[in-house]
Amino acid sequence: MIARLSLTDFRSYPDALVEPGPGLVILTGENGAGKTNLLEAVSLLAPGRGLRGVALPEMARQGGPGGFTVAARLTDGVELGTGALASAPERRVVRINGVAAAANALAERLSVLWLTPAMDRLFTESTGGRRRFLDRLVLALEPAHVHHAARYEAAMRARTRLLTGDEAADPAWLAALETQMREHGLAVAEARTRTVAALNERIARQPDSIFARAGLTLDGWHAAAAWPLAANRNRDAAAGRATEGPHRQDLQVRHLGKGQAAALCSTGEQKALLIGLVLAHADLVSEQTGRPPVLLLDEVAAHLDPRRRAALLDRLGAGGGQVWMTGTEPALFADAPAGATRLTVENATIRLS
Repeated sequence: MIARLSLTDFRSYPDALVEPGPGLVILTGENGAGKTNLLEAVSLLAPGRGLRGVALPEMARQGGPGGFTVAARLTDGVELGTGALASAPERRVVRINGVAAAANALAERLSVLWLTPAMDRLFTESTGGRRRFLDRLVLALEPAHVHHAARYEAAMRARTRLLTGDEAADPAWLAALETQMREHGLAVAEARTRTVAALNERIARQPDSIFARAGLTLDGWHAAAAWPLAANRNRDAAAGRATEGPHRQDLQVRHLGKGQAAALCSTGEQKALLIGLVLAHADLVSEQTGRPPVLLLDEVAAHLDPRRRAALLDRLGAGGGQVWMTGTEPALFADAPAGATRLTVENATIRLS
């Protein structure tokens, strides 16, 4: 968990310091006060582009020097730091215990998962959003997943450039790239399959709750040892992309109680499914790694009726992990456990409530 978080020139914060407790961390304040910016800072303590998915220069404070820093001390004493230098604002810098490291190494130290209002449309929008969500679930269980995914994407892009270039592609180089795609792509697909199976099993063991049970399946492409990459070259060259592979997979979710696809459920039912899925995943991570993930829940409480909101706060308080939550009104969190860290955010300043 995070014991100390400090920001320098990040988003709306010239500087900020937060020392949260181990359970619920409740951030309240008006819209635009900087609550989500704090969650985004925490999300950067994992590989990837954070919960907003934007480029590094957009995270630097407007009017600042151009770079930024996010640093954290974990409860096990590990020091994590990330950001960008003003001299190289598009290049991410990562340090672990003061030593330069690859961003992928962050996954070995901390698991972070988030829900934001934009994700309310997860079940009805693009397959890419669902793949990214699934890969975040996989990463919390298998940190090596981010390495395989990055290597697969790099090899696939290089192969596409060769196939669509003006000059004839070198067959030996194409074969080498296809070997990399096969090795890392199969690892990606197999890790996703393991995570989906483990989540389904964990959901089946969950006690009945107010949040709907989800059933997960992978659709669109299935891993096969006889992946015909070489045979597909002409077709892929004409399409301008690889037409087969794990980048074509989709996460399908069903409401088990209704026997209905999540995309056909009401907005409230989709929200309940998503929350139930994230809670089950947090339990699974705790079971398999002995280390619960850090959850970031942006404006989740405001979209729940009082009964579901109280049930969620009770469930989160009993889960044993660190959960950062935002809301505009302190009353939304009246049922939170007494030991919660309550902070008020106003004009990019943070104080204990």
